[in-house]
Amino acid sequence: MSSQSVTAVLGASSLVGKSVIPMLTHAGHQVLAYSRVARDDSRAEGVNWRMLQGSASSVKDPQVIASWLCLAPIWVLPHYFAMIEAHGARRVVALSSTSRFTKTGSSESSDVAVAARLVDGEDQFKAWAIEKGIEWVILRPTMIYGRGQDKNLTEITRFIGRFSFFPLLDRATGLRQPIHVQDAALACMAALSAPPAANRAYNIAGHEALPYREMIERIFGALGRRPRLVRVPFPAFWLALKCLRIFPKYRHWTVAMAQRMNKDMVFDCSEAKTDLGFSPRSFRFGPEDLPR
Repeated sequence: MSSQSVTAVLGASSLVGKSVIPMLTHAGHQVLAYSRVARDDSRAEGVNWRMLQGSASSVKDPQVIASWLCLAPIWVLPHYFAMIEAHGARRVVALSSTSRFTKTGSSESSDVAVAARLVDGEDQFKAWAIEKGIEWVILRPTMIYGRGQDKNLTEITRFIGRFSFFPLLDRATGLRQPIHVQDAALACMAALSAPPAANRAYNIAGHEALPYREMIERIFGALGRRPRLVRVPFPAFWLALKCLRIFPKYRHWTVAMAQRMNKDMVFDCSEAKTDLGFSPRSFRFGPEDLPR
């Protein structure tokens, strides 16, 4: 096979990885899929799965692979710089997050730490790529959803399924632009080859900006339930959250998450639309997006 037809994917078992790999093979790419998770479908046509051991994979007589997609957290990408360089990479597309902007002023120290790691990961990636003469592209999606496997709306869906209501802090009117995983994957595909994308960073989001409250109402609709939204003032919300965190699955829920219900998180995607042909869908949370 020619080197031009091969694309390597780091974080191939991630939510976006599961969507982009079929797109790549359908487009005629051979995929070298790196993951820390063993795969039963390791012999899937057009996909060669590789297990990552430790912080990097050893490279012996490396095949030239010009195009790379890095879908693991961007702050772990520096561990793989040597491996990517050894394969003769010409362009590397890395997934970051708009959380680098939305969590910087959070009241929760863990949120601020995540934002700092995203910023540092992006900076290290750009500095390395520039030094090595490799084209870099950074994509920063908003809240990714879809396939019932995301970490955001899936948890909300399961909460509604368990308790039959959802609590909102005050009016919960902060605007959101959830992006479907397939649209994020399509943006990754486009970024691999679009000439204007070289050495650029893009924010990517869903087509629709809707209030947090309405987003939750649509999740109720996908469950076939009438929305039951309980508006809670801050002191009561703080106390209820403290009680809820007794359950292990909710221990990472924080007051800062609730406060963001009333904060607009809207991003301009016009540059991605121009350079990548990015055309995301509106928020339509359907049965196929429910947890499995």
